Amino acid sequence: MDLLNYAFMQRALLAAVLVGITAPAVGIYLVQRRQALMGDGIGHVAMTGVGLGFLLSTSPVWMATAVSVLGAVLMELIRWYGRTRGDIALAMLFYGGMAGGVMFINLAPGGSNANLTSYLFGSLSTVSQSDVTAICLLAAFVVLVTLGLRRQLFAVSQDEEFARVTGLPVRALNLLTAVTAAVTVTVAMRVVGLLLVSALMVVPVAAAQQLSRSFAATFAIAVAIGVSVTIGGTVTSYYQDVPPGATIVLLTIAAFIALTVLVTPLARRRARALAAARPAGDPVECAIPATRAAGDGAGA
Repeated sequence: MDLLNYAFMQRALLAAVLVGITAPAVGIYLVQRRQALMGDGIGHVAMTGVGLGFLLSTSPVWMATAVSVLGAVLMELIRWYGRTRGDIALAMLFYGGMAGGVMFINLAPGGSNANLTSYLFGSLSTVSQSDVTAICLLAAFVVLVTLGLRRQLFAVSQDEEFARVTGLPVRALNLLTAVTAAVTVTVAMRVVGLLLVSALMVVPVAAAQQLSRSFAATFAIAVAIGVSVTIGGTVTSYYQDVPPGATIVLLTIAAFIALTVLVTPLARRRARALAAARPAGDPVECAIPATRAAGDGAGA
């Protein structure tokens, strides 16, 4: 493959693989918590970090990481304490993040909205060696958290009250999930873009759930789908000269649709087979236990 002869494509493919692993790995917990759009909100906040990176002449990736982590912590605090007006506070946080990013990048020396485009929608040619280093370090953190604490995070995602009764530090784990999601957004922004990263965190998980209800199997399938679509989208964007972020997201949605079309008839056939195999008469839960029936007969 001639694309491997170019250093920028080697960096882009490495970043794409790491994004394909980390985004679904975090997304499975967000889907379980019914916070599928959390990544989208963090992406809006991270725009301020990108703008500050240009304004202060520092790494936009690391600055976006710091700002998005702070934003994720604020989102969790709003979720805990802002029950009555929390949606308004979150809206101001999201829109303020977008506005801050546009303002700071225009205040930066030589900055313009064109500099922000590659971070919003992803860009292959602008992934630098320093970006790859940052992405590798951040991805390692995400993988360690999502795999090392998978039992605890799954318990909290399924039922917070039960997890609290069992002695798990629910608030600390919720905060860690939010921080990990924020780190994942900054990992993915150079390949997929801040405005599209949420799709890569959610859709592969939804596609994997079409095939399995087991958490471990869903996790593995979602990561496999994520890696496949990120590599496929990156290669396609190189040969067809199309935006990588949009290509990756469209491939992800196509994978979801294909699995849905494939699995739905099989599920219906299985349901009909189970219904046909069930004996006629009252449902099992309505049947009188044999011991009780014998006792009634003896009493009569």
